[in-house]
Amino acid sequence: MTVKYAKRAEHVARSATREILKVLGRPEIISFAGGLPAPELFPVEAIKEACSAVLDEAGEQALQYSTTEGFLPLRKAISTRMEAIGVRANADHLLILTGSQQGLDLTGKIFLDKGDTVICESPTYLAAIQAFKAYEPQFAEVAMDDSGMRMDELERTLQQNPKAKFIYTIPDFQNPTGRTMALERRKQMVALANQYDVVILEDNPYGAIRFAGEALPPVKSFDTEGRVIYLSTFSKIFAPGFRLGWICAASDFMNRYVSFKQATDLHSDVFAQRVTAKYLELNDLDAHIQKIKAVYRARRETMMRCIETCLPGHLKHSAPEGGLFIWVELPESVNVQALFERCLKNNVAFVSGDSFYPNDVKQNAFRLNYSNMSEERIKEGMKRLGEALGEALSEYA
Repeated sequence: MTVKYAKRAEHVARSATREILKVLGRPEIISFAGGLPAPELFPVEAIKEACSAVLDEAGEQALQYSTTEGFLPLRKAISTRMEAIGVRANADHLLILTGSQQGLDLTGKIFLDKGDTVICESPTYLAAIQAFKAYEPQFAEVAMDDSGMRMDELERTLQQNPKAKFIYTIPDFQNPTGRTMALERRKQMVALANQYDVVILEDNPYGAIRFAGEALPPVKSFDTEGRVIYLSTFSKIFAPGFRLGWICAASDFMNRYVSFKQATDLHSDVFAQRVTAKYLELNDLDAHIQKIKAVYRARRETMMRCIETCLPGHLKHSAPEGGLFIWVELPESVNVQALFERCLKNNVAFVSGDSFYPNDVKQNAFRLNYSNMSEERIKEGMKRLGEALGEALSEYA
């Protein structure tokens, strides 16, 4: 049979992380691979109460089709939370998404033609690369340091790519590195976007999970011309299985996002939206987030101690103040894919860093997740990782 796929189908590969997770179901494997929230922290009983209340109060409406923009009380609640972090936005500037991942795909649909340029951090979120690649753009990578994307490099990249469609950034606890963009750089990014007339796509799934250091305002809080499009999600702070995220943008952008979402799925899960809104009405989400942060802080500290005690001392690694990830860089002589295979034999896993580079792939880094494993499992897994890494380094010596 001859199947005539669209050309774009050739450019979409399966997610490396998703594929890794498929082979990690065995209980003996300690996985630091996926960016999974801790399931024991999901507010199951409170969600049960919210579900019952929704079905009792508005069961028929909760199970019916609804508006594309999303459940108005939920958008109002999100608007209140946005204002608390410095972004003034009413409900009309918010669209409920089927996970913030849908926002990445819709952004590709709205902005990207074949050959267009996306400017991004290097490395960057692999699922964003995957979402944008379907629309066949070019990627212009901008170097980072411990304070996030370098603004001198960003300006040089903007000069070299005057027709770039947007800058994609994860300023808080970046995936995969865990780095946070410094305050002054956030201001500079907006100033450069204004100067070179380019849109910024700010992806902020992790910002609420800060457990050290000083909270920083979103890039969008410095937006003076309505050119920053902001994405976030309930997945990391509430219930990832509900697949609820949101986009906050100026009216012209919003009209286009609503139109494209209508053509994609009509609207996000109505029942999940109403249950989330009811949960927010009946419970203190910020108190729940504090519980999450306390657990993740302890797990992050455990993993950082294990990096110092179990891994060779000359390795470079990030020191995140929040979020879910630590980035580890090895000597360039070490092939991380070979290390990954060795680690699987030791029943421990991570995500190889090469998946996070759209162009200039580097083979000597990997990402560790600390949110999904207990402290005891972290200690044992890092011991196994250290043993495998020690063997690998001795071979390359």
